Amino acid sequence: MNINVGDNKMEPNGRDDLKRPLLEPSDSVCVTIPEPVDKLEKKRTVMFKIGNIKCASCVTSIESVLREINGVESVSVSPVHGHAAIEYVPKLVNPKLIKETIEDAGFPVKEFSEQQIAVCRLRIKGMACTSCSESLERALKFLDGVKKAVVGLALEEAKVHFDPNITDSDRIIEAIEDAGFGADLISSGNEANKVHLKLEGVSSVEDMNTIKSYLESAIGVNHVEMDLEEKRATVNYDPDFTGPRSIIEAVQEVAHGSYKASLYIPPRQRETEQHHEINNYKNQFLLSCLFSVPLFIFSMVLPMLPPFGDWLEYKIYNMFTVGLLLRWVLCTPVQFIVGRRFYKGSYHALRLKSANMDVLVAMGTNAAYFYSVYVAIKSLSSDTFKGQDFFETSAMLISFILLGKYLEVLAKGKTSDALAKLTDLAPDSACLLILDDDGNVVSEVAISTQLIQRNDVIKIIPGEKVPVDGIVIDGQSYVNESMITGEAQPIAKKPGDKVIGGTMNENGCLLVKATHVGSETALSQIVQLVEAAQLARAPIQKIADRISRFFVPAIVLTAFITWLGWLIPGVIGIYPKHWIPKGMDKFELALQFGISVLVVACPCALGLATPTAVMVATGKGASLGVLIKGGNALEKAHKVKAVVFDKTGTLTVGKPEVVDVMLFSSVSMEDFCDVAIAAEANSQHPIAKAFLEHARKLRQKIESNRQSNNQHVTEAKDFEVHPGTGVSGKVGDKMVLVGNKRLMQTYNVTVGPEIEGYISEHEQQARTCVLVSIDGKIAGAFAVTDPVKPEAKNVILYLHSMGISSIMVTGDNWATATAIAKEVGIEKVIAEMDPIGKADRIKDLQMRGLTVAMVGDGINDSPALVAADVGMAIGAGTDVAIEAADVVLIKSNLEDVVTAIDLSRKTISRIWLNYVWALGYNILGVPVAAGILYPFTGVRLPPWLAGACMAASSLSVVCSSLLLQSYRKP
Repeated sequence: MNINVGDNKMEPNGRDDLKRPLLEPSDSVCVTIPEPVDKLEKKRTVMFKIGNIKCASCVTSIESVLREINGVESVSVSPVHGHAAIEYVPKLVNPKLIKETIEDAGFPVKEFSEQQIAVCRLRIKGMACTSCSESLERALKFLDGVKKAVVGLALEEAKVHFDPNITDSDRIIEAIEDAGFGADLISSGNEANKVHLKLEGVSSVEDMNTIKSYLESAIGVNHVEMDLEEKRATVNYDPDFTGPRSIIEAVQEVAHGSYKASLYIPPRQRETEQHHEINNYKNQFLLSCLFSVPLFIFSMVLPMLPPFGDWLEYKIYNMFTVGLLLRWVLCTPVQFIVGRRFYKGSYHALRLKSANMDVLVAMGTNAAYFYSVYVAIKSLSSDTFKGQDFFETSAMLISFILLGKYLEVLAKGKTSDALAKLTDLAPDSACLLILDDDGNVVSEVAISTQLIQRNDVIKIIPGEKVPVDGIVIDGQSYVNESMITGEAQPIAKKPGDKVIGGTMNENGCLLVKATHVGSETALSQIVQLVEAAQLARAPIQKIADRISRFFVPAIVLTAFITWLGWLIPGVIGIYPKHWIPKGMDKFELALQFGISVLVVACPCALGLATPTAVMVATGKGASLGVLIKGGNALEKAHKVKAVVFDKTGTLTVGKPEVVDVMLFSSVSMEDFCDVAIAAEANSQHPIAKAFLEHARKLRQKIESNRQSNNQHVTEAKDFEVHPGTGVSGKVGDKMVLVGNKRLMQTYNVTVGPEIEGYISEHEQQARTCVLVSIDGKIAGAFAVTDPVKPEAKNVILYLHSMGISSIMVTGDNWATATAIAKEVGIEKVIAEMDPIGKADRIKDLQMRGLTVAMVGDGINDSPALVAADVGMAIGAGTDVAIEAADVVLIKSNLEDVVTAIDLSRKTISRIWLNYVWALGYNILGVPVAAGILYPFTGVRLPPWLAGACMAASSLSVVCSSLLLQSYRKP
């Protein structure tokens, strides 16, 4: 079997292919072979802001002069923003020379910065509430070299941006541990592609060093770490030049095959940590129960049973009884061994000048325990003293708090269920085809998905999942992409179409060439985006942050006032003696109320109100095909009052078709096609692509009728893009303009009545007319239609029912824009706008006090997407648009605009409900614990029951957030 398709053999994909949108429609496949580069040479990237960039030719000029410099590896310049990213080899060139070269070419460098910023993600252990995350953020920001630190309470992760020349991940971990928290490195910026290997035949440090030096000399290997004790190696590599199988083969080549290497898949850190934390709380709770349950029985149950009660009241010495001794012995391990975590947490919190839940628990249990110790010592030294101990209060309080924490971490684990399901979509193994030099299949091998390398050919039979992103090179089938895009209908796939890793092949056999592997796959990038979103803090979280700063000190003060408020009136005799329970005195009653206030207050519930809801919502959104980039976007989306839609590719399908071509001069159709093809060849606009396809077919038809094969087309020189109007260039000795009427007017080209009539006729049918001018005279025109998306009208109607106005902003002419708007039900239209003009119109709307969302798909939409309060990019659009947006609609369905806004509204409502739970609980719980009901009803809240209530409040907030998992599209 030969896998070549037709006469076109599929070539390996180069790095340019990685820059394309992962989910773009597969109209064509353009492939390049990268030049071999010594990847062992260290590179850096410098960023510039360049002025005076007016068009694409300016970009071309800058890129060409920079590429002539020895040591410049790659250049990327944005024609819209003037941003330039230049990758260079420091040994050969420096940023100053690069800057001077750009200035010599006539372009001022407005900003110049060379910052080498690294990023690492860390798993954080031991955080209890918002105070913990805030104090840790402060500790990290004080560390030299740290530029930015974000700590997520619910996700239990930190993302730290730092200067690698000043600090590193090891020092950051030390700083976290010094602040009293545990930390494990999840990833650092250079670990995008790495493979873990299990080594055999290794017995000494020399063996390890031999393998390490051999691997480090291999092309494409960036970094190697060896672990002699575990006999493992971790290798960072560049997928453009090597892959896991090549690295394994390299190990086995060392010392003529003396060593063997196999893929090692480490356990998932997040799941491992979650299981460890759940088991830790469970074991601690059971350990505390081992002492607390007998203590409860000795304190509450047996004293009421005559034979046992008498035995427990037996006096060992003076007033010191058997029961008091047993309670002291059973309580002490719970207080100091099981409760050690609260002491440790309190110490680190107070050292960082902050206070958290641990401080409240430690103060409450210490007050109960040490007062009880005082009662025990006094009983030993006096034969008349009678006092009530609170040993059972301290032990049971710790037990109930641990039970609450155990249930809380169980529930919190479910908040990331959607993310875990996404991660599990990729299959564990795949069928690799071994090919000979002619492309014929030699054999089939089952390998782990993690061993797939770029350009591998994978066979996917019906019922199997696609392992990685790639291009179909043989076979036809339907692929179910619902797990990634949410699209219910299976999508037809044929040679040349893209497939996404994690999707299900339904009925045909496909041969797929891998183009994106490892962390580059769409699935991996979705997971990374959702993880980043869950770590980002929503502005509404500031409410909890502000409250948490004074919450604990206020509760300590309230507890002290409560104690005094009951003690002083009792001593003076303001309240009757029958209020004091049997076996207690005034001091003990006041102490119980004070302890209850300390332990009933819960800052944890407040801290979890926002992040748990954001975690569940972003995960749920991802499963529905809506990627929300963080809490900020989620919060802004619920305030949206106006949605601005781009036309081409957003309201319309984005696949224009030429429906009519008309000549207005003596130029032949053949010459007209040749000139237009040459002028439009370098344009990326959908209309240009549509015309190119139509013109080439027309040209082929003319040639076939003449039975000749002369299809050489001259390339346009001085090519220039005029944003929002068209393109220009010289074809041979002719000046050619291809664009709308505004472009012709700019160049003083006369548009006669016949042409005006042609334009008007087609624009009334919602068609776009493109004029072609040769040497100042219009030679012809073509009409293009782009059908409206079927769901567009219903989406506009639904947005209107939500109280949201819809506006269309386009670079197209007024007549076509108005016709499209009328078809979908949009009342306000802004036409003939360039990219900057679109952004300005959005700013005008914002000046009126409206929160604006922009929905677009192209490079020309990126300024507007950035300017809008919420930018929504169509998933099949360009990577520039997706990068600029706050929300990505993976499946390019306009219904997801409604889903994004509705999900945002439901999430913000849920967050406010969580705040009601958390604040309402504290507002009601603290007065009850302080004994406000006791004079009227005789109801008081014992400290151990107050602790149980505190634990229940956090659990209720997490469970409330989990209800978002049942969200359904409107």
